[in-house]
Amino acid sequence: MTAVVNAERQQMRRLDQVQVWVSRADAVKTEADELIRGGSQEIEKLCLRGFCSRNCTSSYKFGKQVAKKLRAVETLIAEGVFEAVAAEVVPERAPEPVADERPTERTVVGLQSQLEQVWRCLAEESAGIIGLYGMGGVGKTTLLIHINNKFLESPTNFDCVIWVVVSKDLRLEKIQENIGKKIGLVDDSWKSKSVEEKALDIFRSLREKRIVLLLDDIWERVDLTKVGVPLPGPQNTTSKAVFTTRLIDVCGSMEADRKFKVACLSEKDAWELFRKKVGEETLGSHHDIVELAQTVAKECGGLPLALITIGRAMAFKKTAEEWSHAIDVLRTSASEFAGLGEKVYRLLKFSYDSLQNETIRSCFLYCCLYPEDYGILKWDLIDCWIGEGFLEESDRFSAENQGYYIVGTLVHACLLEEIEDDKVKMHDVVRDMALWIACEIEKEKRNFLVCAGAGLEEAPDVKEWENVRRLSLMQNQIETLSQIPACPHLHTLFLASNRNLTMITDGFFQFMPSLKVLKMSLCDNSTLKLPLGMSKLGSLELLDISDTSIRQLPEELKLLVSLKCLNLRWTGALIRIPRQLISNSSRLRVLRLFATGYLCLQGASEDSVLFGGGEVLIQELLGLKYLKVLELTLRSCHALQFFLSSNKLKSCIRSLFLQLIRDKKSIIDATAFADLKHLNELWIDRAKELEEFKIDYTGIVRKRREPFVFRSLHYVTIYRCYKLKDLTFLVFAPSLKSLLLTCSYVMEELISVGKFVEVPEMMGHISPFENLQRLELWDLPALKSIYWKPLPFTHLKEMEVSGCDQLKKLPLDSNSAKESKFVIRGEAHWWNRLQWEDGATQIAFRSCFQSL
Repeated sequence: MTAVVNAERQQMRRLDQVQVWVSRADAVKTEADELIRGGSQEIEKLCLRGFCSRNCTSSYKFGKQVAKKLRAVETLIAEGVFEAVAAEVVPERAPEPVADERPTERTVVGLQSQLEQVWRCLAEESAGIIGLYGMGGVGKTTLLIHINNKFLESPTNFDCVIWVVVSKDLRLEKIQENIGKKIGLVDDSWKSKSVEEKALDIFRSLREKRIVLLLDDIWERVDLTKVGVPLPGPQNTTSKAVFTTRLIDVCGSMEADRKFKVACLSEKDAWELFRKKVGEETLGSHHDIVELAQTVAKECGGLPLALITIGRAMAFKKTAEEWSHAIDVLRTSASEFAGLGEKVYRLLKFSYDSLQNETIRSCFLYCCLYPEDYGILKWDLIDCWIGEGFLEESDRFSAENQGYYIVGTLVHACLLEEIEDDKVKMHDVVRDMALWIACEIEKEKRNFLVCAGAGLEEAPDVKEWENVRRLSLMQNQIETLSQIPACPHLHTLFLASNRNLTMITDGFFQFMPSLKVLKMSLCDNSTLKLPLGMSKLGSLELLDISDTSIRQLPEELKLLVSLKCLNLRWTGALIRIPRQLISNSSRLRVLRLFATGYLCLQGASEDSVLFGGGEVLIQELLGLKYLKVLELTLRSCHALQFFLSSNKLKSCIRSLFLQLIRDKKSIIDATAFADLKHLNELWIDRAKELEEFKIDYTGIVRKRREPFVFRSLHYVTIYRCYKLKDLTFLVFAPSLKSLLLTCSYVMEELISVGKFVEVPEMMGHISPFENLQRLELWDLPALKSIYWKPLPFTHLKEMEVSGCDQLKKLPLDSNSAKESKFVIRGEAHWWNRLQWEDGATQIAFRSCFQSL
C-alpha cells in the first residue's frame, strides 16, 4: 500500500489490477478491524490464566474467523508484491476521468436551460436525490447524458460518476455489476458473491468518496441501501443520485429532494431541431417546403423523438407534393408514416403496458375519442367511464374517487397532461399512439373508429360502423345524419361539437341495442331536434345533450330504463322535460340541470317540471331514490328555501344556478349554504333586488371549530346583481378558484372590513383567495377595494378588470404571487393611475399587464 501511495504522489497512475487489489485489501482490513474490536470480549471469557474459555463454542468460532482472516492477509501480501512494483514503475498516462464520456447528439436543442438548472442543483447540499421525469421520447436520457459529460468539462469536487441503465426489469445485481466495474471490484470471486455481500463491498468502497450515481429509465423504487450505495441525505451531503423516469410517482417513492419535469420543446426549439434533421439543402430545394415543413414539425407536438424520426425520414424529400402527402398521412393515419410505429409508438407503448390493470388501460384508450388538443373535463370523462362500465357504480362516490385516481395515474405516467385543475388533454403523439393501439394493435379487442376533428362535412358510410365498439365523430362540420346505421356492438357514440348539425333522421338510434354512452353536447344549431326512436336505446346509461338549443325532450325518453346520468347543463332554450323522466320509477343517479331553461321565462308546457316556481321540480326530485349527484336551477328564494329543507337534496347538490329576476328579496341567508357539503359551483343571475348575502360572522368564528364553512366551493359567478354591496361571505370559501363579478353598481368593497368589527380576531387570521386562480371584475363603477391589505395570491393566473375606475389600488405587494406567473388585463388608463404599495411592487408587476 505504501508503494501505491508513493507512486500516486509522483503523478503515477494506479493500474486496474492494483485498484482491484486495494479494494480487496480495504475490505479485508475493515473485517479484521471488526474482529479486533470483538477480540476483547473473547479475552474476557478466558479463565485458568487464559488456557480455557467459559464459552468454548464462541471462542472456537472466533478462532476460526481469525485463522481464515490471517490466510486472506497472507494471500493478499503474496499477490501484492508485483502489483506494488508495477505501480511504482508505470507512469500515469492521464488522470482517471471522473466520468466515462457517453456518445450523444452533436447539438442540444431546448435542453440547455434545464441542464443548467440541474447542474446548479448538484451543488446544493440539500438536494441529494434529483428526479427527472417526463413522457417517453421527450429527452430525459439525453439530458442525463449531457449531465454525465459535463463532469468531464467542468471541474467539480466529485471523485466518481457512475452511470447505470436500469430499465423496466429491475435487477439489483445488474446495478451492482455496473458500479463494481466502475470502482474496480469486479473479478471472478466477486461475481460469485451474494447481493448482500456485494452491497457491503460497494458500501465500504464508496462511503468515504464523493460520488454521483446516474440512474437512467427507472420504473419503480430502487433501494440504494440494498445496492450498497451510501444514501445521499443529511448525514451524507457529498454524494448525489440523479435518475430519469416516466412516472412522477417514482420521484415520490425515491424520496427525491428535487424533481424536474422534462417537457416537450417550444415551437421555436422544435422547429430548430426539426430543420437540423431535415437539412438546409432539402429546405431550400423548393420555395414551398419551409412552410410545409413547419406544418409537419407542428404535428410532432414538440416531442423530440418524433421530430428526429420524422425529420430524418424527410431529409431527402425535395418536392412540395411529398411534403403535402406527409402532412396528410400524419393527420389521418400517423402509424403508417415511416419509423413512427416502430421507433416512436413502440417506445411510448411501454408506458401503456406498464399501467397497473386492464381498467386503467381501457380508461386511457377512451381518451383518444376526443379531438387533438381537446381539453377534457375530468368529471365529464369520469361520467363516461362509469357509463361504459369501466368503474363500478354501486357506490357513486367511490366510483368518482376511483376515476380521479385513474386520471392522476395517467397524468403521473405522462400519458395525460393536466392543463387546468379540472381539465386534462392528450399530447398529440400520445393520442396517435393510443389510436394505433385501439385501431390496429388491439383492433379485435377494442375496435375504435375515430374521426374526431377531421373536418368532415358528411359522416362516414354507416357500413363502416357495423362492428365498431366506440365511435367518435366529434368536432366536425356534419350537417345531417340521414342514414340509419346498424351497430349491434356499439357502446359509445360521440356526436358532440357538430355545430352545423341540423337534422338526425328518425330511427337513427333504433339499431344500437348495446349503446351505453351518447354525447351530443355543443350541437347547438337552433333547428336540431332529437329524433324519434330513442326509446330503443335500452342499454343507454349516459345521455349528454348539454350546451344545445334543443327545446323539448321527447316523451319516449321516459322508456330509457337503464338511464343513470342525464346531462342538461346550459340547455338555455329547453322548456319541456317530461315529468315521467324524473319520477320515482327512474334509475337516475346523476342529474345535471345547471342553467337549464335559463333563457326561457315563460312558455313551458303544463307537464314540464322546469317551471312553476321550482316546487314541482323539487317534489319530483325527492322521488329519485337513487339520486347521488344534482345540479339545479332555481328561480325564486321560496324555491331555494323549499330545496334547503330537504337533507337528501342538500347532500346531492354540486352546482346551483339561482335566477332571481322576479324575486323581490334583498337578503339571502348565506349561512344556509353551509350545509351544502359538496357545493362546487354557485351562479347568481340577475337578482336585481339582492343587496346582501347575510351571514353570522361572530357565530361562525366563535362557535364553530371549523370556520371555513364553504370548503367545497370552487367557482362563483355573480351576474347583474345591481344592488349587491359585498361578497364578504367568500372569506369562508378557502378552496375558491374562480370569481367572476359583473354589473354590481353600488359595491364599494369586495370584502367588507366593517363586517369584522365585532370579530377582530379574524382580522389577522383570515387570508381569503389563497387558492384563487382567476378573478374577473367587470362594470363595478363604485368599487374601491378588493381587500384592505396585500394578499399572497399564491395560485393566481389571471386577473381582468374593466369598468372599475374607482379601484385605485390592488391588494398586492412585492411578496404577492411569487410562485405563480399571472396576467393582469385592464384598460390602459386605469392601469396608469394605479397606486402601489411601494416601488418594488410596481416594478414586480409591471410586466404582468396586458391592455384590453
